[in-house]
Amino acid sequence: MSSHLKLAAAGVLLSGLIAAAGCSQPAETPEPATAEAAPTSPDVQRFRVGSLELVALRDGGLTGLPNDNTVLAVGQTPEEVSALLTSAGLPGDTLDLSIQPLLVRDGQRLVLIDAGGGASMGANAGKLVASLAAADVQPGQITDILISHGHGDHVAGLVDGAGALTFPNATIRMTAAEWTAIQADAPLAALVTAITPKVETFEPGAQITPAIKAYAIDGHTPGHTGYELSSGDERLVYIGDAMHHSVISVQQPTWTIAFDGDEATAEASRQALLSRAASENLLIYAVHFPYPGVGRIQRREDTFVWVPETPAS
Repeated sequence: MSSHLKLAAAGVLLSGLIAAAGCSQPAETPEPATAEAAPTSPDVQRFRVGSLELVALRDGGLTGLPNDNTVLAVGQTPEEVSALLTSAGLPGDTLDLSIQPLLVRDGQRLVLIDAGGGASMGANAGKLVASLAAADVQPGQITDILISHGHGDHVAGLVDGAGALTFPNATIRMTAAEWTAIQADAPLAALVTAITPKVETFEPGAQITPAIKAYAIDGHTPGHTGYELSSGDERLVYIGDAMHHSVISVQQPTWTIAFDGDEATAEASRQALLSRAASENLLIYAVHFPYPGVGRIQRREDTFVWVPETPAS
């Protein structure tokens, strides 16, 4: 199967799982972003990396997915997956995946990394705009959107239910290879039409803003990228879909994930990322791990484990 077909198939599969589980407007001049604290919300988790202000924003997720070894552990037996899950204190018969884009306040720039699933992704997604409001941010204030890859739970939120741009003043940035793949994905044709005037592409490893650099994590999609944020001596890596599950993907990185377009490359990238994260004690932002998805990777005996910085919710 070609990479473009696998990209489309993964998007369709993910849309179906979420469903089972549960014309652009005129642009306005964005108002300067402020750093005033907003009322607390369970869908907003604030933290810092050096001088950068970051906010984990809940968009939704998938809950109660059956452990049927067709998605996150292709080829393994349900018993093998169940044993791994229960050893970590999780139910052995179901899987949960969260969706949480990341907001980065970098000076006068307000950067959103990925755009969530939007209204098209079912009842358990589409909370991003409400979460932004709870963080005292309006869609028109977003200046940049960085896309990790073109699957629906990361790009569908770029437009609203009427097909209009959700973030009318934002430049939408992604790798050139990923933009090519998205343009070839027939189910995303309407979205492509809406966002094309706003899209700017870059090459792997490009410096996107003074504090944010693209971090190539190959294999998931043709141009999949993470993002490395740096401020002073502190760093954070946004891993996109290099890993999906905080136990399965971390403790068994060679187990095949159905969403990966190039399974072998994705598995090698996952192992390299885990090794680097543990060796360098990197702060990690995992968009699909239990909310808020902020934590570190540690070595344990012959494998790795996810250690969240704050309690998951």
